[in-house]
Amino acid sequence: MQGIVIGSHHSSPGRSMNIAASAALFAFSGTAYAIDATPSPQAQGSLSEPASNAVDSRITDLTRDVENLKRLVHELQARLPKQTPAAAAPEATPAAATLATSAPTGAGVAPGVPPAAPQGADFLRGLTINALLDTYYEYNTNSPIGRVNTLRAYDVSSNSFSLSQADVVLESAPDLSVDKRFGVRIDLQFGQATAATQGNPANELRPALYRNVYQAYGTYVFPVGNGLTVDFGKWASSLGIEGNYTKDQLNYSRSFWFDYLPFYHSGLRAKYTVNDILAVNLWITNGTQQTEAFNNYKDQLLGVVLTPTPAITWTINHYQGQEHPDVVYLQNPTAAQLSLLPNQQGTAILPIPNAPNGKLQISDTYLSWQATKALLLAAEADYVQERLYSYSTPQRVEGGALYAGYQLSPQFAVAMRAEYLADIGGLFSGTTQYLKEGTVTLDYRPVDGFLLRGEFRRDESNQHYFLSNTLGVLQLAQPTIGFGAVWWFGKKEGAW
Repeated sequence: MQGIVIGSHHSSPGRSMNIAASAALFAFSGTAYAIDATPSPQAQGSLSEPASNAVDSRITDLTRDVENLKRLVHELQARLPKQTPAAAAPEATPAAATLATSAPTGAGVAPGVPPAAPQGADFLRGLTINALLDTYYEYNTNSPIGRVNTLRAYDVSSNSFSLSQADVVLESAPDLSVDKRFGVRIDLQFGQATAATQGNPANELRPALYRNVYQAYGTYVFPVGNGLTVDFGKWASSLGIEGNYTKDQLNYSRSFWFDYLPFYHSGLRAKYTVNDILAVNLWITNGTQQTEAFNNYKDQLLGVVLTPTPAITWTINHYQGQEHPDVVYLQNPTAAQLSLLPNQQGTAILPIPNAPNGKLQISDTYLSWQATKALLLAAEADYVQERLYSYSTPQRVEGGALYAGYQLSPQFAVAMRAEYLADIGGLFSGTTQYLKEGTVTLDYRPVDGFLLRGEFRRDESNQHYFLSNTLGVLQLAQPTIGFGAVWWFGKKEGAW
């Protein structure tokens, strides 16, 4: 509907005419009606008396038309439904809410009105799906009965083509650059390494429930200072410098210390980065290698990570726990036991009278130094003490390890490890002895995601401890020659 313009011009000698409403504007449903009654310059001073009378008549007609238009507008407005000021604004649709949320401050968002919260969490943003396959063949020159390599964590078999581990790692890590504060990680693991790290009834009351879940935890970064990162669930222990995934280690085989220190914990851990040099860690856990608690004590760790330069990282940890159960799970309970004893998912729980209450103390520190682009040096020192009861004589394990890795070329590298472990009281091996080992590893990476390793290692003790090819005859040393092949893929960057 177009705007209607009505105009009139009038002037007479000896008579000045001023029309009160020189311009009138009405609005209805977005359409403007304008009446212009201002005399044109051409008409002024040129009208005769008869013409003046004609003009007066015309003005009378126009006034009547204007009054009719006013009446029509009022009638039409009366027919429209009444609206309150709040209801007059159209209701925001989901699409409009999304646009308002995504718009910058001050662009399309009403002042004083907070933007709508995002609907649901973006679980797929930053998700990586990763997999690793670790296989090996190793020969023990002692030709041990049962092809058993003694005191080894993962390379446990001699003269056998072996599957160390097959892993699937799902991770959606926090990303503060896009204001994503939550994260989730799940590591599923299968193979010999799974039995080594999990499944011992001495530390897990129901190991079958969690055997293949190596890690499973959620993360949230609280907006406190530089960011307080909190994880809840089950995670790999960072006591000791070595880790689970072969591709991230200097050597193929793991040290005695990796075998002895905890593999994992379940509970709550927090990390706060004070500045570029200092970060602080705090853990509260069920225990060492306890997905489920088997006593009422909660273990604690306090640690710091120092990074004085980008090339040096120094970790210092102190852990205190109580690693003695106060119950046992009966694997094949009778009907009478199930009716009398507390049970969980059909497994009867039998309390231990006067359960041991001695504490475990672990002091652990390790340092890595990227001395040059090609040369990496590292060292670890540990002291562990444990009592059965609070009044018992403590047992202890102490020692450490030295590491060196050199990148010969983009495809070839060599690494060495020297280690010492004093097992005083048999906490680690069941025998009081002084263990040491030396390892040399050669790497070949033809492409990213594929690693071949050859390794020579010699373990020694001051006691006849290592298996031989004759039952009951033990050796002072255990030399092995091994070959490993590792494949992995996925978009997860850095160490797994």
